Parts: sequence; C-alpha cells; structure tokens
Amino acid sequence: MGVFVFLPLVLPLTAWPVARLAEQRLHPRTATRLLAAVAGVSAVCSTLCLGLLMIVGTAQLPGNPLPDSWSDPDVRAAVPYDEIAGRAAIPALLAVLVSCAVAAWRQARVRRRTAGALAGLPPTSVAVLPDRTPYAYALPGGRGSGRGRVVVSTGMLAGLGSAERRALFAHERAHLNGRHHRHLLTVHLAARANPFLRPLRTAVAYSAERWADEEAAAEVGSRRTVARAIGKAALLAPRAPAATLPALAAVGPVPRRVAALMRPAPVGRAWPPVCTAAGLAAWGAAFGTTVSALSSANSAVTLYLVLHTATTSV
Repeated sequence: MGVFVFLPLVLPLTAWPVARLAEQRLHPRTATRLLAAVAGVSAVCSTLCLGLLMIVGTAQLPGNPLPDSWSDPDVRAAVPYDEIAGRAAIPALLAVLVSCAVAAWRQARVRRRTAGALAGLPPTSVAVLPDRTPYAYALPGGRGSGRGRVVVSTGMLAGLGSAERRALFAHERAHLNGRHHRHLLTVHLAARANPFLRPLRTAVAYSAERWADEEAAAEVGSRRTVARAIGKAALLAPRAPAATLPALAAVGPVPRRVAALMRPAPVGRAWPPVCTAAGLAAWGAAFGTTVSALSSANSAVTLYLVLHTATTSV
C-alpha cells in the first residue's frame, strides 16, 4: 500500500480553496451537489483507510481475535510506520464511528420530535403553528409521507407582507423539492468523519440556502421581494448568543444572500469551463476525489491480497 493509504486522510485539505471558489463562482445548485458528493466520497475513503490501518494495528495487540498470521512482518511492511499508524488508527476510527452515530441519532431524534409535535394538525403541505416566536423551516417527510411540509409560526407571518410570505413559502418548498436535507446531512456526517471536510459543511449550508433563494426568486418573479423576505426573517428570528460575536463584524451568510439577490440571476450551467476559476475548482475537486477513491481501492485490494497470502501460507 505504501504512502497511498494515507492520501485519503489528507486529500480533504483541498476542500479549503475548493469550497471557497465553488460557493462564489458556481451556480448554487451545482455547488451544493458537487461539494456534497465530494464530501461524502472523501469521508467514506478516509474512514476506509482508517479501517485498513486499524486492522494492521489490532493484529499487533496481544489477545486480539484476528489470525496470528496477520501480524507477520510481511503484513506490517505493507503499511509505513505500522506500529504508530496502526495503533493510532484504533481510537481514531472508534471516535469517527461514535461521532457519526451520535450525529445521526440526534438528527433522527429532532425530526421525530418535530413530527410528533405536528401529529395533531391536518396533513397539509403547510403547518401554521400559533406561536409568537418567529420561525419557519422545512420538515422533510419520511418514507411514504411525501416530500414533507413547511412549518411556520404566526409570529413569523405577522412580521412579513403578503409578497414576502409567498417568497418565504417558495423558499421552504425549494428546500423540500431539492431534498436539501440530504446534502446537509451528508456534509455534516462527513465533517464528523474527517475534520478537514468542515469547510465543505459551511459551504454547502450556504449554497443550499442560495439554491432555495434562486428557486424562490424564479417562482415569485422578483429577486428584491425574496431579498426583503430574507432580511426581515433574519431580523425577526431569534439568534444564538455565540453567533453574534464573530459574525457581527464579518459579512455573514444573510448579507451575502441578500447581496447575491441584488445581482442578476446566476447562469444555470451544469459544469463551468476548465479555463475559469470555477472550472479549476470543480475539476480540482473531482480530481482530488478520484485520487482519494483510487487510493482507497488500491489500499483495500492490496491489504486483502497480503492478508489472504499470509493466511493461506500458514
């Protein structure tokens, strides 16, 4: 396997410049799909490599259930720095699995609790809750329950005009129609699996909102109306205390979304030309993901052959 086994662990470092260029230069729909796919594949590859390293490290521990032949010097020689990397991979992989499991469980628990709170309401596409606290979100549907429903409070509706309400509903419906929750869950789990992928989580969270903004603007027919709805909803909605500290002086997601809606609609090209900065970002992400996948496949096949040879030669 050589050093190729470590490539999927460090290749996600390319996510830093790629995420920035993609969210700035690509169409939001293309950026969301591309970055979510890159994050998912990269996370699977890095986790697979941790598993391969853990096999080598576990085989060296006394009393392990693995065949004794798997700890032979020929097997350990397939991994550089096997004594350090193999044993370090054991707690690292356990931490990844536990972190991803906890994140998935919390996501499912929130969706169950929210769906339970709406159980007594009519099964309409929009659920209006009599609550003075302003909020609005898209609740994805489960299997066999359709695409989901838009949940909005009376406090949010009271602060918006009729045109802005239409923009709000169009925005949330775009989240449901585009299945944005799947992209967001993918990058969230990917960031748990490999911390180097955290820039992709932030970028996809922004590009998914921009995607919904553009869909809402096309449905309503006014980009300014959607921009006003976003600005008012951001002012009405309660904010987390921590978000007011670093984001107050910086240009946060809401101002960037409003500024983007003040410009002409982006070109809905599926893949940008390679000679542009966006094209270089897209092709760079695709190339890095391909190299990561090939390195993982090469390492997995090589380790399988080495372990098979060590087992049959005993």
